[in-house]
Amino acid sequence: MSMSGRGSGLVFLALASPLLALDWPQWRGPARDGISRETGWTAQWPAAGPKQLWKASVGTGLSGVSVAQGRLYTMGNDAEIDTVVCLDAVTGKVVWKHSYPCDPFDPNGYPGPRCTPTVDGDRVYTVSRLGHLFCFDAATGKVIWAKELPKVYRAKPPKWGFAGSPLIEGNLLLVEVGAKGAALVALDKTTGNEVWKAGDDAAGYSSPVTFGTGEKRVVAMLHAKALVGRRVADGVELWRHPWKTDYDVNAATPIVAGDRVFISSGYGHGGATLQLGEGAPKVLWQNKAMRNQMNACVLIDGHLYGFDEKVLTCLDFNTGSVKWTDSKYGKGSLMAADGKLILLGERGLLGTAEATPAGYREIASAQVIGGKDVWTVPVLANGRIYVRSKADLVGVDVGGK
Repeated sequence: MSMSGRGSGLVFLALASPLLALDWPQWRGPARDGISRETGWTAQWPAAGPKQLWKASVGTGLSGVSVAQGRLYTMGNDAEIDTVVCLDAVTGKVVWKHSYPCDPFDPNGYPGPRCTPTVDGDRVYTVSRLGHLFCFDAATGKVIWAKELPKVYRAKPPKWGFAGSPLIEGNLLLVEVGAKGAALVALDKTTGNEVWKAGDDAAGYSSPVTFGTGEKRVVAMLHAKALVGRRVADGVELWRHPWKTDYDVNAATPIVAGDRVFISSGYGHGGATLQLGEGAPKVLWQNKAMRNQMNACVLIDGHLYGFDEKVLTCLDFNTGSVKWTDSKYGKGSLMAADGKLILLGERGLLGTAEATPAGYREIASAQVIGGKDVWTVPVLANGRIYVRSKADLVGVDVGGK
């Protein structure tokens, strides 16, 4: 039996289950839903926090972390040079780096890349804020193929730069480009050759998700002004739902559950659950109770957990009603694993809490990294949680005993 002490730092004897260690190979994890199937990790730790295993400087940016086959991938920028970094996930030591010129300018002072590398087998794919698309050998960093999306498709990067993370779908690499006739592009993941391009929508800051089976397989993309569903096989538009927001900041990744999809945006806009079927999506509910400015929610047992601007909120997926709120973490981010939330506050506070609509039930919390505007989502992989500030990355041990 174990007791949490509600974040007091008290640790009690427990019967620990063995660790089921799993990789996290792309943005929002294997299923692109923000949830890890890893179990047996330790959600409870002393007041001083979990043991720090290593710390590394990875350059300025908001790029997330991917972990696969013992290697960790992220991106950063220093002196107008982007660097894709591959580290040993256990030790933090550099395995390889690849650098290229890239202006990091951001109009509001948040420079550097936003994309999270996508790992697929022995390859890894990245996109810079200016649209440099690379396919690397995951083990060595050798460039297999590369494209500059603005040059190829005459695309204009959105105001804050390209932020979406590419998605592997079978033999396709799906990338939001935001150009006329090429809002979304499907490339052969092996060669980089174009398979199809479709749409005229301007780019937002979200990432594509896929769902359905066979010929009904769909890719949903939250562009600058609309959520659009396209047939994966050829890019044909199946449906769209207008979603116009201030500054065209649609950044959170859509969440699909059965025939329903949840979308959300910040700057006072709010969220909605839509029902998909024949024709245009039907709005089941829409309100301002969950305004995801940057990072998406997770959906667990019919409830959404996420940050409504600066307030951690639990929302009923079916009705939109608020179950509880907590403001401890500010403008934070989160993922989930084994029925628990892994939370990261904008000042570097890492915490865990039960994923329950009954109320906010903290398990533990500790300051694990310094800085402000710590907006990159924490990642659990193989008994370690990786936490990034604008320039630094730390790995902490939660592997259990």
